[in-house]
Amino acid sequence: MESQLSKSGNLPEKASEAALSMATAMDLKLFKVFKAVVESGGFTPAQAELNIGLAAISKQISDLEIRLGMRLCTRGRERFGLTEQGKVIYQASLDLFSALDTFRGQVGNVRGELLGDLTIAVIDNTCSDPNSPMVPVLRAWRERAPKARIRLSVAPLEEIEQGILKGQFAAGIVPVYTEKPDFDAMPVYREAVELYCSSGHPFFCLQDSEIDDEKLATAEYIEHVYANHQDKFRPMGPRNMSAVATQVEAVAMLVLTGRYLGHLPTHWAKSYVDRGQMRSLKPSRFRVTTPFKLLYRQCGRSNPLLDVFLELMEKEVAQGVHMHIAGQ
Repeated sequence: MESQLSKSGNLPEKASEAALSMATAMDLKLFKVFKAVVESGGFTPAQAELNIGLAAISKQISDLEIRLGMRLCTRGRERFGLTEQGKVIYQASLDLFSALDTFRGQVGNVRGELLGDLTIAVIDNTCSDPNSPMVPVLRAWRERAPKARIRLSVAPLEEIEQGILKGQFAAGIVPVYTEKPDFDAMPVYREAVELYCSSGHPFFCLQDSEIDDEKLATAEYIEHVYANHQDKFRPMGPRNMSAVATQVEAVAMLVLTGRYLGHLPTHWAKSYVDRGQMRSLKPSRFRVTTPFKLLYRQCGRSNPLLDVFLELMEKEVAQGVHMHIAGQ
């Protein structure tokens, strides 16, 4: 269903008055739909998040545009995207819902309850790492906040960092390759990474002692865009980075071709190693560890749900360190 705004292509008269009316009416439902559409990447994928049909979503976005007096996004045959006004309204909606969560948290504190949503993001393919404290922390958080809701997302590193800065995520657990002055950070664990080849690669059947620098110099390598392990190669000179990947699974696909060597987390590669599809090369030389940290921003505003999450994470990390020391 087309709205008055989408039919005419023009903004209603007295747009500022419409926006003011919208602000005072506080129609949170329309803002919630708009936020879900943006974060889902369009109208169609937002159906699952909102549990309503495409026509209903389209009408509510149109209603929001008319109420605000501005076009927020492109849709239909055009690729979904935000207008400049839509980008501003999306950021304002993040601020709005963040403030509401803070309000719910403060009310809940008065009543002795934890209420609202906690949005957390993690990097891909980390669930299998036994060093990660996420599962026990999420379990403990649920016990502490039974009336609250967790929203857990898996996203690329750049999206998580930007999401925290914009207020889309309260916190994220990511690998940290450089200092992050824009964030508060809590060290969480370290991920072991090794250099792998597949069973189709010429190195697979060689002993580590047979893989000398001359052979390594002839190999083709995968450049993992944000996981820079180049320090391990500097003693051998430049490497032939003939493939590029941005995610762990993409690195693995390229390794499995039998053409490339690539760095993979040991916990993630283990299933391939156990099936005889991959092997680690010279781990004593090429093994590196990547620090994972919990990134967040306090910004002078208390978030009771995040505070509890941080408390539980700190406790779990400390316990994990003690267990590791005891096991040595």
